[in-house]
Amino acid sequence: MPNGAQVELWQAERVAAQVNVSTAMNGMHYAAWGETRLAEADLERLVNTVPATITPALRDRAYYFVPLTIADTGEILLAPTYSVELSDRAVCHRNATIGSTEAVFLSSRLVEDRFGLAFEFFINVAHNFVDIAGVPEGFARLVWSQAEAQTRGETSQDAWEMRRRALDSHGGQKGVDERARNGYFESTFSDALAIYMLSLAVDFDYHDLREREYPLLAAPALAERLRNVASIFPPNPGYEFQILYRRKG
Repeated sequence: MPNGAQVELWQAERVAAQVNVSTAMNGMHYAAWGETRLAEADLERLVNTVPATITPALRDRAYYFVPLTIADTGEILLAPTYSVELSDRAVCHRNATIGSTEAVFLSSRLVEDRFGLAFEFFINVAHNFVDIAGVPEGFARLVWSQAEAQTRGETSQDAWEMRRRALDSHGGQKGVDERARNGYFESTFSDALAIYMLSLAVDFDYHDLREREYPLLAAPALAERLRNVASIFPPNPGYEFQILYRRKG
């Protein structure tokens, strides 16, 4: 295995100029570069998970799967292979504007399991979509009704914090912080959309998403959110949405 000093780092623009970007059946633009250890069929299956009703909003974006995206530099540099030294300097993704394309460079070698890479890809797709298309009103009504009912937990630290801010009293008066509430809608919808796509791509236990900083959203409340998302963005042919509850005993 090479060490970091032996690996030539490439500028993002150089990679984008040399790699061929493919268009998946659902309209997503993507490419792989370097020693990603991703089989072509597996990568194609992953990218095609994104519902075709989402992809028109992402027509100006391309997702590049690379071994490592380096964090500790002003310019966006990419490693064509993996080393322990470079992995210590890497981040999950970095964004760049290259010509008319909004490029997202994803580190495929920072995680060794399919679950981790898939979730990183889908959370980027979800945030990119929400930035362009916003949050459906029906989903916003659903999550706000859950927040007002003090439903336990949330789906991410951002969602948890935004919910707390939105519901806290401010200015000496009890009321709603509208800016925080809008941030809450965006966070929860991005989370739900990413988890929904993850469920189409891989089988996983909901508690695999747990983090220590906040309590995970109660499963029935998440199921409501995911069913709402599925009604808006049905799965592509060949993909299936299911929620399975584990029964005790």
